[in-house]
Amino acid sequence: MRLLQIRVESGLLDAVLGTLRDEDIDPVVLPTHDEHADDEARAFLVVFPVPTEAVDRVRDRLAETGFEEDHLVIGNAESATTPNYDHLVERFVEGHEEEERVSNEEIQTKAHDLNPQPTAYYLMTILSALVATAGLLLDSPALVVGSMVIAPQIGAALTGSVGAALGDETMFTHGVRSTVAGLAVAVVAAALLGWGLKTAQFVPPSLDVTTVQQIASRSSPGLLTLLVALCAGAAGGVGLATELPVSIVGVAVAAATVPAAAAVGIGVAWGIPTVTVGALTLLVVNIVGIVFAGTLSLWYLGYRPTDWDSASSTRTLVRALVSNRATWVAIALLGLTVLGPGTLLTSHIVFENQSTAAVQTVLDDPTYDSLELLSVRVDFGTAGLSDAPREVTVAVQHPVGQQYPQLASRLGDEIRATTQRDVTVNVEFEGRSRSPPPEESES
Repeated sequence: MRLLQIRVESGLLDAVLGTLRDEDIDPVVLPTHDEHADDEARAFLVVFPVPTEAVDRVRDRLAETGFEEDHLVIGNAESATTPNYDHLVERFVEGHEEEERVSNEEIQTKAHDLNPQPTAYYLMTILSALVATAGLLLDSPALVVGSMVIAPQIGAALTGSVGAALGDETMFTHGVRSTVAGLAVAVVAAALLGWGLKTAQFVPPSLDVTTVQQIASRSSPGLLTLLVALCAGAAGGVGLATELPVSIVGVAVAAATVPAAAAVGIGVAWGIPTVTVGALTLLVVNIVGIVFAGTLSLWYLGYRPTDWDSASSTRTLVRALVSNRATWVAIALLGLTVLGPGTLLTSHIVFENQSTAAVQTVLDDPTYDSLELLSVRVDFGTAGLSDAPREVTVAVQHPVGQQYPQLASRLGDEIRATTQRDVTVNVEFEGRSRSPPPEESES
C-alpha cells in the first residue's frame, strides 16, 4: 500500500478530485498556509492511500487533468480504512486491472537504498573477500556461503540494471563503476591474504590450489556458471519491481561474484595464470550477465524511460544502442568467454580433477598405505592453449628404502581409463625418514 501526497493549485483542484473519485479513491484535502497568495494562486495538499499496483494508473489519470508532478511524495502505509479502499483492493490487487509492479521513481529509490555508504560498502566487500578466500583455501562450502551472505554487491549491480532499463545514464554508470571498483578491492584483498598465508606458511607449501575443488569450480566460465548470473540478475529485477524481498537475492548475486573475485586473488598470490585468467573471465562474464539479465527482466515487466512513447526517443535509444561500442563489446565478451577460452579452461579443470581422483583411487589401495600424495600436475603444452593434455606428473612421498616399481604403470592405466585420454604419466618420489621416539634412541 502506498500513501500519495500531491500539491494541487486551486485551479486544478476540482478536476483532480473528480478524477480521483472516478477511480473510487477517497482523498483528504488540506489547505497550505500561504498568507500572501490570493484565492486563485492558493494550493492544497491532497492525500490519499492506494494499492501499490494502482500508483501508475492514478498518476496517468492525474496527468490527463493537466496536473504536473512538481510536488509528489509516495510513501508506505500499513493500513487504510477509507470508504472505498476495499473496492480498490478488489480492482487492483485481486483483479487484473494493473500488473503487480511499482513506479519508476520507486524502483529507483529502492535500488539506491540497497547501496550502503562507500565506507561500509568497501569494508564489507573486503571482509566478504577474506572469508571467501579462507573458504576456498580450506575447501569449505560453508565458509564460501558465509562470504556471500555479508557481501554488499547487490545494490551496485541492480543500480546498473535499473539505470539501463530506465535510460538513466548517470545511474547506470554509477552502478557499473561501483560494482567493478568493489570487486577490484575484493581481488586485491584476496591476493594479499593469499600471499600472506603462503609466505607465513599457514598453508602447506605443497598445496596445489588447482586441485582444490572450491577453487577449481570457480576457475573458468561456462554455460552453467553464466546461468547462475543470469538467474541472479533476473531475480533481482523482479524483486525490485514487486513487493518481494530483494535482500534474499543478494546471496545469489554474491554467489556469482565474490568467490570468483577471491579465486582471482588466489591465482595472483600463487602465480598460476590458468586460475587467475579463468576466474577473472568468469567474474567479468558474471558481472555482465547480472546487469544484462536484470535489465531484461525490468523491460519485460514494462519499465521504460519516461519519454519512451516518443517516436524520436525510441529511434534515438535504438540508434545509441546499435552505435555504442560497449553494447557490442559486452555481447562479444559473453560469446567469446563462454564458447572460447571458457570452454577450454573448463576442459582443463575437468581433466585435472579426473586425474587427481584417479590417482587417489590407486593410492587408496592398501599396498600404498605408506605413500603420501604431494601434488598432481598436468602439462597441456603450448602454455595451456591446447585442449590435449600431454603429461601428468604425480609427486608422492615414501619411506626411505621402500620401492614401488609398478606405481607409474598403475597410475597411467587408471588415469587413461578415467579420462579417456592417452597421456604420459611420471611419478616423482620424495624420500621420507623419521627419527625414533626419544625413549627408544636412549636405550
